[in-house]
Amino acid sequence: MDREGIAQLLSPAGWALLSALPPYDESRTLALSERMRDEGIDPALVAAALTQSRLRAKAAAKFGTFADGMLFTAAGLEQATRLTVAAHHARRFRDAGSTLVADLTTGIGADAMAFAGIGLRVLAIDVDEATAAIATVNLRHFPDAVVRHGDGLALDLEAEGVDGVYADPARRTSSGSRVFDPAAYEPSLDAVLAVRERVPALGLKLGPGIPHTALPDDAQAQWVSVDGDVVEVGLWFGPLAPEGPGRSALVLRSGEAHVVHPTSDERPSVGPVGGYLYEPDGAVIRAGLVGEVAHQVRGHLVDATIAYVTSDALVPVPTATAYRVLDTMPFGLKRLRTYLRGRDVGKLTIKKRGTAVVPEQLRRQLDLRGSATGTIILTRVAGSQQVLVVEPV
Repeated sequence: MDREGIAQLLSPAGWALLSALPPYDESRTLALSERMRDEGIDPALVAAALTQSRLRAKAAAKFGTFADGMLFTAAGLEQATRLTVAAHHARRFRDAGSTLVADLTTGIGADAMAFAGIGLRVLAIDVDEATAAIATVNLRHFPDAVVRHGDGLALDLEAEGVDGVYADPARRTSSGSRVFDPAAYEPSLDAVLAVRERVPALGLKLGPGIPHTALPDDAQAQWVSVDGDVVEVGLWFGPLAPEGPGRSALVLRSGEAHVVHPTSDERPSVGPVGGYLYEPDGAVIRAGLVGEVAHQVRGHLVDATIAYVTSDALVPVPTATAYRVLDTMPFGLKRLRTYLRGRDVGKLTIKKRGTAVVPEQLRRQLDLRGSATGTIILTRVAGSQQVLVVEPV
């Protein structure tokens, strides 16, 4: 959204129009647009309002009811931190004793909102003028939050009295494609990391796919998932990482938070499939902490290279999904089809790890038409392709 569109939306007429729009419905957008234009409303304002209505509907997953009073850009919403996660970011700064946090790449202001929401003073900066204007709108209810348009890395942190710094470098090009090279982030990872020499309390949000080898040794790297969706890795330095350098996982599920830390450098053993299979949460897998799940459930891996844990014990843990193992067999299309048809399976859930099989293609090849439901897991067990017939516990 450009400056003109923002200005129109922030006019009394524009804000009233946006507030009066019905809940977003893609199927009714064209008719609604035509009706407003027939009423003499500026077509540019109509387009801006409907765009915001669409983005607000999409933003509800991240911001809940807060989205109804916010403005967005498509790119800003895509990268914005969910408020549930931003709250954990904010608590790190508060617990570290920070009082003025500089958000160097504030975007639409999601993290800055969380910082300000727990009483921290916030200096939010964005290099894009329109985005900074949108952040100003979103932070309007927080008197201790100041938004500036500019280069966050050029900020005189010492002169401003900043004692905590946060950044979420852009990891997409202007065309929307992902950037995987940390040197190509905007700003680059190295440029942001240099800030910790001036303000030790530095926190960064990065994409969860970044390789471990690209992470600095002095960071507490914490992978975060929300209801099974891995959303980020946070890098925390100095007083923001009281647990010290290392790797951890934060699993947010059903409103509860569970943190997994490494307790041993010992690699989990590998053994035969037991009575139960455990699928660790994605954040645990990304953090390389599958062995912690194996320890918790008194189990072992099914294969040295596969993140499935098995055990003869049913031990409910919030950081892994448990399945009861009903049967196992070597993978083979005809054998599997005969097995499933013999049990009248028609609706089949297919999970996989460590195999090139495409679930959608396999489902067509099986051509199941029964009335029962089933779940199978395709994976390697001790190096060979196996099918595990399971049911969720």
